[in-house]
Amino acid sequence: MAPTTLLLARHGQTVWHAENRYAGISDVALTDTGRAQSDALGRWATAHPVDAVWTSTLSRAAATAEPACRTLGLTPHRDPGLRECDFGVVEGRTLAEFAAEHPERAAAFLADPVAHPFPAAEDPATAAARGADALRRAAGAHPGGRVLVVAHNTLLRLTLCSLLHIPLSEYRRVFPRLRNAALSEVRLDGGSTALLSLNVPCEAEVAQSPPA
Repeated sequence: MAPTTLLLARHGQTVWHAENRYAGISDVALTDTGRAQSDALGRWATAHPVDAVWTSTLSRAAATAEPACRTLGLTPHRDPGLRECDFGVVEGRTLAEFAAEHPERAAAFLADPVAHPFPAAEDPATAAARGADALRRAAGAHPGGRVLVVAHNTLLRLTLCSLLHIPLSEYRRVFPRLRNAALSEVRLDGGSTALLSLNVPCEAEVAQSPPA
């Protein structure tokens, strides 16, 4: 089967970003900045067409992918495996708020976020596995093609670690964050994965495109 190129994008900025609140399974709206980032991703797609668009089932990911789908005339495939992690008791809260109430648990999370996830949170290893399975499904559905995947910060970082055989406990250190609507290029070829680029601003990609 021919290798498939996946263009991974985190959704645009949401109303919880300003206060750095954890937005996991909550449906949180995009800000004006987030909508502008989505439009920029749409312009990138015009200059760099893809064969398919896959998104998380959460509205902020679908809204981010919408301009690209519209400009390319594609219907997005919404995969529940691409949804963000459930952050349990910190959903909608900041790490500082959690640390003020549970300093020892917060310190344990920072030391190893996989061995010591937040209370009532999804097991990070489970999230990494479902994310990796979702990307393999996308690659398998479009062999040799190019697929735009719009998902979430923590889910994508865990998934990249899983596919690249990086210890999951290192996801916050190896991938400090994925920027909103920036692109990371991954090539899946059978059982092997190559990371070709990380956090490339889509506006810069458009600027570098040759004139039509």
